Amino acid sequence: MLLLASTACSGPSASYAQETAEAKPAAKTESKEEKKPMTEPSLATFGGGCFWCTEAVFLELNGVSSVTSGYSGGHSENPTYKQVCNGHTGHAEVIQIEYDPEKVTFNELLEVFFKTHDPTTRNRQGVDVGSQYRSAVFYHSQEQKEVAEQIIKALNEEQVYDNPIVTEVTEFTKFWPAEDYHQNYLAENPQNPYCQRVVQPKVEKFRKVFKDKLKKEEVEK
Repeated sequence: MLLLASTACSGPSASYAQETAEAKPAAKTESKEEKKPMTEPSLATFGGGCFWCTEAVFLELNGVSSVTSGYSGGHSENPTYKQVCNGHTGHAEVIQIEYDPEKVTFNELLEVFFKTHDPTTRNRQGVDVGSQYRSAVFYHSQEQKEVAEQIIKALNEEQVYDNPIVTEVTEFTKFWPAEDYHQNYLAENPQNPYCQRVVQPKVEKFRKVFKDKLKKEEVEK
């Protein structure tokens, strides 16, 4: 096996619309009520080890409009990457996902989340060791909290993993974006040894497992 509704304005009156149609039969008047309401994006915040990996995975998921690497879950204000790596800030490396719930659900985001990292190792993902690499779901609503807890309970009961899941489910409080050079890291640094050895293989595995959930442009590559 893994981060907001608009109101429609009233259209023109029937009499005005009729007069317009009679005066200009070739013209088409479009009421705002005829347009499909836009769904405001929702947020999800996950910690699943190095954010270079998690960012690269979720950027390719259909329904995800943006992914920002950053820090959350700690006590320090405006933390830097160096401070977080020292392990004294309490922050985890996280990604904040902006997504369209009509295209991808929170449940589906969690499915990707749990299948693309190891949620059974406390404060560690592979060679990355420290509390900043802990597995975490920082929920933005009671619904997200309940969904995450239900999925973890089901995975443990089904013994999907050899060991119990240690993913923390904690209320979201604050997100601090990481430095610019961390954003879209794999695309900007494909020759980086860590990207070649760790990030790229994880992305390739994700593409195979979730082929039907990729953005169209990713499928066509």
